[in-house]
Amino acid sequence: GSYVPKATWHKRKIQKEYNFLRLQRPSLNHHYKGIEGGYTCQKCNIKFVVKATSEQSFEAEPEGFDPKGILDSLKTSLDAFYRFSRPHTVIGTALSIISVSLLAVEKLSDISPLFFTGVLEAVVAALFMNIYIVGLNQLSDVEIDKINKPYLPLASGEYSFGTGVAIVTSFSILSFWLGWIVGSWPLFWALFVSFVLGTAYSINVPLLRWKRFAVLAAMCILAVRAVIVQLAFFLHMQTHVYKRAVVFSRPLIFATAFMSFFSVVIALFKDIPDIEGDKVFGIQSFSVRLGQKPVFWTCVTLLEIAYGVALLVGAASPCLWSKIVTGLGHAILASLLWYHAKSVDLKSKASITSFYMFIWKLFYAEYLLIPFVR
Repeated sequence: GSYVPKATWHKRKIQKEYNFLRLQRPSLNHHYKGIEGGYTCQKCNIKFVVKATSEQSFEAEPEGFDPKGILDSLKTSLDAFYRFSRPHTVIGTALSIISVSLLAVEKLSDISPLFFTGVLEAVVAALFMNIYIVGLNQLSDVEIDKINKPYLPLASGEYSFGTGVAIVTSFSILSFWLGWIVGSWPLFWALFVSFVLGTAYSINVPLLRWKRFAVLAAMCILAVRAVIVQLAFFLHMQTHVYKRAVVFSRPLIFATAFMSFFSVVIALFKDIPDIEGDKVFGIQSFSVRLGQKPVFWTCVTLLEIAYGVALLVGAASPCLWSKIVTGLGHAILASLLWYHAKSVDLKSKASITSFYMFIWKLFYAEYLLIPFVR
C-alpha cells in the first residue's frame, strides 16, 4: 500500500501548491495592490492555473467519436452528388435501356441470368456516360445556372470547379473502360456517339457548344434519346447477348419513332423554364426566339399526336393483350397530359418546371408500355 504512481504524486503536489496560493491570495493581492494596483498578482495567479492545467493534460480524455456528425456530412455529400447527377435523366436512361432490352426477348426462356447480365452491363456503362454528359453541361453553364438553377452544386458553390472536372473525367473513363471490357460493339459505339454529341452540345470552344443553336441542340438530344438508345442497346442484346442476326422489328421501329417525338418535346421544353438566364447569356433557344407560350403548346400538341399514333399502332396489333394494354395505356397518358397542360401558369417558373418534371414522368411511363407493343 506504500506504492504511489509518479503521475498521481505529481498531480497531488500541484493541487497542494495551488490550494496554498489560493489561501494566500488576499494578502498577496493586498501587497501588490500598493505597487501595481493588484494586476501583477492576478496575472501571476492566472499563469499558475494555466500551468497547472497543462501539467495535468496527460489525464485528459480524447475527443469523443461523433457518428451523428459523420452521418450528416455523408448525407450532405450524397445529396450534392444526387443533384449533380440530374436524377430525372438517370432514371430515364435506366428505364429506356431496360425497356428496349425487353424488345429483344422472343420467348420466356430468354429472360435468364444472361439477360440480366447484359442489361446490367449496358445500364451501368450508360449511367456513367450520363453523369459525364450532365456534369460537363453544368461545368460549361456555371454562370447561367446561378440564374436558372442555383440549387445545383457547382452553381451554389458546394462543388469547386476542380471537383466537377474530377467527377466528369472519372465517370467518362469508367464508362469507356466498362464498354471496352464487355466487348459489345453496339454498346461501345453507343457510349462513343453519346460522348461526342454530349461534348459538342455543352463545351464552350469554337465550332462547338451546339446548345446555343436551337436546331442543333434538338438534334443532339434526338440522336441520343431516340436513335442511339433504341437501336444500339437493342442490338447489344440481340447480337452480343443472344448472338442473333440483326433485325429491326415492328416494336423497335415504333419505339424509335415515338421517342423521336418525345425527344423533340424534351429538347424544346427544357428551355422554357430557363428563358431568363438564356437571354442574358445569348442562348438562342426556341423559347427565347418564339416565346414560352407557343413553344409550350407546340410540345403538348406533338405529344398528343404521338399518343394518337400509338393508339393506332396498338389497335393494329395481332395480339389481343397488346391491343388492350397499349391502347388503354396511351389513352390514359394522353388524357393526363391534356388535363395537366390546361392548369399550367406560364407566368410562374415553378409551375412550368413542375410540368417539365411531369413530362419526364410521361417519358418513364412510355418505356413501361413499349415492351407490350407486339
